Amino acid sequence: MTFDIAVKRIYEAPDKADGQRVLVDRIWPRGVSKEHAALALWLKEIAPSDDLRKWFGHKPELWTEFQKRYRAELDENEEAVARLRGLLRHGKVTLLYSAHDEAHNNAVALAGYLAGVH
Repeated sequence: MTFDIAVKRIYEAPDKADGQRVLVDRIWPRGVSKEHAALALWLKEIAPSDDLRKWFGHKPELWTEFQKRYRAELDENEEAVARLRGLLRHGKVTLLYSAHDEAHNNAVALAGYLAGVH
């Protein structure tokens, strides 16, 4: 089954085209009110572990290894992954993140995981 998944910085304005908006960061983003976030769900349980997040530090040279380690964590995190897949069965989901790097962050890695891209 293919899912309709988008990835977006939480600092960008919400849009009706986002579908269900799910924050996938463990830590609430600075300067964002809950009203502005317009979330369907804050699924912090699906975020990378603190150890993995700190190890990665958004360094592009660690991206490939980060994805590998994060996929291993997701494989062990069946409940959170199932919850997100359940939302995806009902239409588009936009995964929200707060990192500055739009190409190397956990939401991009998570979208790839859900789409079966390795």
